[in-house]
Amino acid sequence: MDERHTPRTAPSSQRPVGWRRSVAALAGLTAVSLLVGFVWLPSVHEDFTAEGLWASICRAAGVPARWYTGGTAPAAAPPGTQVVLAREMARPRDAGSVGRGATLALNCTMCHGAHGMSTSNAPNLAGQYPEVVIKQLLDYKHGHRVNAVMQALAAGLSEQDIRDLAAYYASLPKARTAPTTYDETLPALVRVGAPLRNIAPCISCHGGIDQKFGTPWIEGMPRDYLVAQLRAFRSGERRNDPQGVMRTMARQMTDAEIEEVATFYARKAAPAGVQGH
Repeated sequence: MDERHTPRTAPSSQRPVGWRRSVAALAGLTAVSLLVGFVWLPSVHEDFTAEGLWASICRAAGVPARWYTGGTAPAAAPPGTQVVLAREMARPRDAGSVGRGATLALNCTMCHGAHGMSTSNAPNLAGQYPEVVIKQLLDYKHGHRVNAVMQALAAGLSEQDIRDLAAYYASLPKARTAPTTYDETLPALVRVGAPLRNIAPCISCHGGIDQKFGTPWIEGMPRDYLVAQLRAFRSGERRNDPQGVMRTMARQMTDAEIEEVATFYARKAAPAGVQGH
């Protein structure tokens, strides 16, 4: 055989420097990608449960969880809420329902006040939309909103009890100021939101005019309560907002913005001495 036509491979020491640099760059890029994909990105997700590098690789490859967890897949996070809002929840109730609700509400007065106006760091319920009260009580009852006292109280309520309580609180006079309107000088987040950060204006859902079905009236709510709830939504501690709407908004809010919004709504409390009867 004529060896003149046999291709030869140059020794590695004789290969072009650029080729060696390309291989080194590719190896470096691969290493950085693995670190970002399997170490850094998972670590910044609040709902990520670290199970080691091997588990991360298996998840990325689509391997069934039971193969690398000893046959038991990790428990899925509970859903934020299973309540489906229906217009029927907002229909007026008869006097009997309101009366039964008033009796049941005797267990609620220590925190929510004798007439639904709290003197502690609990939400005001006087005149609250009935579907809001129904949803929150059902979420407490089924563990989708966490509070030791409220969960214990809601656990013993039937669905009829919950509807009666909602009817009673909705029937109470609204001992509060007029609803927020676009004519006021409002904080920016309340009036126009922050579109570039995917924050809708508060008034578009919580306004007395543009109230979105199922969202609470928050005028006059205790300031510390509003701050606590916004922070809970921001951290993901509270998860019972449908489709994660409030978590999406609050996640982008700064501490200063949370304080500003809470202070604005809290200042709209009823004048001193004015209570529902």
